[in-house]
Amino acid sequence: MRNLYSLPAIADGAFENFCGGNLNGEHESCIDVAAIPGAEESFALRDSKPEGAGQELRATATEVDDFVIGWAKKRGLAL
Repeated sequence: MRNLYSLPAIADGAFENFCGGNLNGEHESCIDVAAIPGAEESFALRDSKPEGAGQELRATATEVDDFVIGWAKKRGLAL
């Protein structure tokens, strides 16, 4: 597998924003997601709050899917 962190930075406009609770509050709980150019089925996730600016978690689609499914099961959420 290729080192996803060795790939170039992703443009801000490429990220899609997913917001959760605390909407319209001072500290919205949001996660931004973008496909990583040059890496098939790979994504970058980042915190949209200023405190998390510039920090990314990069993962393959399989890794993200495994996390989402595991998290949903742990929380008792239906997919």
